[in-house]
Amino acid sequence: MTVLRSYVGGRWTAPDDGQPVHDAVTGQEVVRVSSEGVDMRAALEYARATGGPGLRALTFHERAALAKAVGLMLREHREELYALSARTGATLGDSRFDIDGGIGVLLSYASKAKRELPNDRFYVEGAVEQLGRGGQFVAQHVLTPRLGVAVQINAFNFPVWGPLEKFAPALIGGVPSLIKPASQTSYLTARVVELIVESGLLPDGVLQLVCGSAGDLLDHLGEQDLLSFTGSAATAQRLRSHPSVVARSVRFNAEADSLNCSILGPDAEPGTAEFDLYVKQLVTEMTVKAGQKCTAIRRAFVPRERVDAVVAAVSARLAKIVVGNPADESVRMGALASLEQREEVRRSLKALREAGRLAFGDPEHVDVVGADAERGAFISPLLLVCEDTRRAEPHEVEAFGPVSTIMGYTDTADVIDLAARGLGSLAGSIVTADADFARDVVLGVAPWHGRLLVLDSEAAPESTGHGSPLPMLVHGGPGRAGGGEELGGMRGVLHHMQRTAVQGSPRMLSAVTGRWVRGAARTEGEHPFRKSLAELRIGDTVVGGPRAVSLEDIEHFAEFTGDTFYAHMDEEAAAANPFFDGRVAHGYLIVSLAAGLFVQPDPGPVLANYGIDNLRFLTPVYPGDELTVTLTCKQISPREGEYGEVRWDAELTKQDGSVAAQYDVLTMVAKRWPA
Repeated sequence: MTVLRSYVGGRWTAPDDGQPVHDAVTGQEVVRVSSEGVDMRAALEYARATGGPGLRALTFHERAALAKAVGLMLREHREELYALSARTGATLGDSRFDIDGGIGVLLSYASKAKRELPNDRFYVEGAVEQLGRGGQFVAQHVLTPRLGVAVQINAFNFPVWGPLEKFAPALIGGVPSLIKPASQTSYLTARVVELIVESGLLPDGVLQLVCGSAGDLLDHLGEQDLLSFTGSAATAQRLRSHPSVVARSVRFNAEADSLNCSILGPDAEPGTAEFDLYVKQLVTEMTVKAGQKCTAIRRAFVPRERVDAVVAAVSARLAKIVVGNPADESVRMGALASLEQREEVRRSLKALREAGRLAFGDPEHVDVVGADAERGAFISPLLLVCEDTRRAEPHEVEAFGPVSTIMGYTDTADVIDLAARGLGSLAGSIVTADADFARDVVLGVAPWHGRLLVLDSEAAPESTGHGSPLPMLVHGGPGRAGGGEELGGMRGVLHHMQRTAVQGSPRMLSAVTGRWVRGAARTEGEHPFRKSLAELRIGDTVVGGPRAVSLEDIEHFAEFTGDTFYAHMDEEAAAANPFFDGRVAHGYLIVSLAAGLFVQPDPGPVLANYGIDNLRFLTPVYPGDELTVTLTCKQISPREGEYGEVRWDAELTKQDGSVAAQYDVLTMVAKRWPA
C-alpha cells in the first residue's frame, strides 16, 4: 500500500495519508488518495507561467511530434498498464479498449495535426472577407492558443483514454493541462503521468496531476482557462454554475449522463444478418467494461412484435458470459470499479424495475470465476423489459453498469419519439438494411445525438461498434449528455484556442497572418519557381501571357480529351445556353494554358504540383480571347525534411481585365537549391 502522489509545480508531492482505494476484484487496498498539501493556485500559475509559454513557442507540427513521441513511449509500457488496469475490474479486452484507445488518440491527433494544420504557431481560418467595395478593407479569422490551463476532471471508467483524449487536443492547441482523475481508478492515471514525466518528452509545466479532491481548484480559474468534465449530469451542473466559472466565463465542456439507444429496424427479422448484429452488439455494449461506458446501450428499441424474440436471443448470449477475475482467461466480464459503484447500480435498478420486469440476471447474486463475489464488485448482466414505453424511468434513470432495457415500438414516428425522450445522448445506433427507414430515423433523432451508427451487414466487417469513440469524430452530445463536443477532430484543438476577427488593409492582414492577401503588394523579379524555400517570400509574383485562345485550341482539346460537351462544340446550342454567347473554351483547357504561361521548365526547387484548391470559373472564355495569368506566392509551410509546401494564388484574366478563373496551386518546394 502506498499514498498516491500528485505532480504539480514540476515536482511530486505526497500527502501523509488519504482515503483508501480498493482493488475492484479482491477488495484489497491498493493505494490511499488525497490532495492534501497541493497548492491549487500555485499549480495553475505554474502551468500558465511555465507550461504555456513553452508550448506556444512550438509550432503545431512540433507539438504533434510531442504527442506522437508520448504515444509511442506509452505503447512500450502497455503490458504494465494492462496489469494495473486489471485491478480496476477490467478484462484484458477492456484494458485494451481503454489503454490502446488512449494511446491511439495521441497518435491520431499527431497525424491529423501534421496533415491539417500549418507548421505555424497560430491558425488562419476560412477565406478572406472583403468588407469594402474597393477591396482595401478586408478581414479574416485568426486562432491563437489561450493563455490559461486546460483543467480536466475525469470519470473513473476510462482512467487512461479519458485523460489522454482531453490532453491530446490541448497539447496540439498549445495549452498546458492539469488532470484530476476520479479517485477509484486514479492509480492507473497516475502511472501514465509518471511514465510521461519520467520520459522527459514534454516541456516543463505542460502536464500536471492532482490526485484526490479538487479542493479549491475551481476558485482559481481565470478568463483564459478551460474546464472539461466527464461524469454525472448533477456534478456537471455544479461545475457549470461554480461562481468562478460563471463570473470569469471559463470555457466549459461536459460529457454527462447519456441514456443511449439502439434501434432494430422493422426489416430485421430473426435469422437475418441485421437481427444477429443487433443482438451481438447489445450484449457487447452491456458487458464491455461491465457496462461502465458513457456510450453503452441503455435503451434497446425493437419492433413490438419482436420483443420476445430479442429477449430470448440476448438472454441466450448473456447466459454464456463468464463473470469473474480478469486474470482467468475464461472471464468475459470483470467487476465494477468499486463496491460503492455496485450499490449505486442496484439503487438505480430498483427504480427501473418499477417500470419493467427483469428478464435476465439477479442483481443480488452472480456466479463468479476466480474471485469472491462479495469482496469484489461483481454483478450479473441485467436485462429488463418495459411494456409501457411512456413510463419515465427507463428514459431518465441510468444504471451505470451491465444494465439495458428492451422496449417495443410501433412505427418510425414512435421510435423517433422514444429516442428523443432520453433528452440527449452521446451515441445511438440503428441496425437495419432498410435505407429509407435508416434515413428517416437518422434525421429524426439526430438533434438529440452527438453520433449515430447505421449498422448493416455491409458495414459490419469494418465497424468499430456502437460506442467506440473515434478521435476524428464528435464525442459529445446535446442536452442531458452535457451539451459538449469532446474530441471531434480539429474541433477539439480549436476548442483550446481563441478565434479573433482581424480587420484591416490587405497589406496589414498579410503582415499579421503571414499569408498573402489579394490587394497586398506583389514583388516581381526573378521567377519564383527558381527560388528555394529559404529564398522565397510571400508576395513573390510572376505574370505570364497574354496567350490567345483559338477555335483550333478548343477543338484539339475536345478531340484529345474526349470532352465534347455541346457548349464547346456546337455554336447554336452554346448560344442558346443562358450562360454563354456561343462556343466557349473548356475550363480545364484555360487552366492548362495558364500552367504553360507561369511554369519555369528547367529543373529547380519546385519539385511537384500536388493539387489545386478553390478553383472557380468566373467569366466564359471565347475563341479570340487573350489570357494573362498572375501567380503569387500566398503561403509557405515548411515541413520536416528537405522540402515544404507552397500555396500560390492564381488569377487568370482576359484582355478586358475580367477574371476568367481563380484558384490556388499547391506545390512541394525544396528548402535549399541545389539540394
